[in-house]
Amino acid sequence: MPVIRALIFDFDGTILDTETAWYEAFKEAYLEHEVELTLDMYGKCIGTSLHVFDPYEYLITELKIPLDRKAFRDSVHVRHAEKMAHEGIRPGILAYLEAARELGLHIGLASSSKRSWIDTYLAQLGIGDYFETIRTADDVALVKPHPELYELALKDLGVQPDEAIAIEDSPNGARAAAAAGMHYIVVPNPVTKFLSFDGEPRTVGTLEELSLQALLEAVEGK
Repeated sequence: MPVIRALIFDFDGTILDTETAWYEAFKEAYLEHEVELTLDMYGKCIGTSLHVFDPYEYLITELKIPLDRKAFRDSVHVRHAEKMAHEGIRPGILAYLEAARELGLHIGLASSSKRSWIDTYLAQLGIGDYFETIRTADDVALVKPHPELYELALKDLGVQPDEAIAIEDSPNGARAAAAAGMHYIVVPNPVTKFLSFDGEPRTVGTLEELSLQALLEAVEGK
């Protein structure tokens, strides 16, 4: 059985639940134009790029609603910022970071978001120093569910795929970890818990439900 040497975290929806706020912000903006944004529609772009489904463009390009693109985008961003004002780090994340550091595990971050977005929130949360490597959309040609983000992070940390556990919240993220050959655990948020995941991944409501030591023992077969 493998010996785990690294944890690699997703960011949006996993460390900080930005995803629920985005969905709610877009959903409210769509309702102003009498359009329902279903989770089936929006879920396609969670954890990946907007090329799959672009909620900024859908009303304009698909439904032919004459919107001012900038005004619509700005309104969604204002809504999102308001919803994120009191959002904190997800339960159990800090305990995992501390425990991983104490155990001497390598810690990385792999996100489909831009580096500037990640850096802003890491600074606000005060957790940037935990990560030995941070790989983002700026570093790759293809984001999740393609495995490149995880492959780069693994290379940076000097570990093999079966020596690392990815911590994810979305189907696209889980697919990326699986494609990279990694172990992974899914910690869905209030939005992604309703999405369909491939197979039957190890899943917990929050990381508070499973200690890092217990996760390591489960993966390592102890």
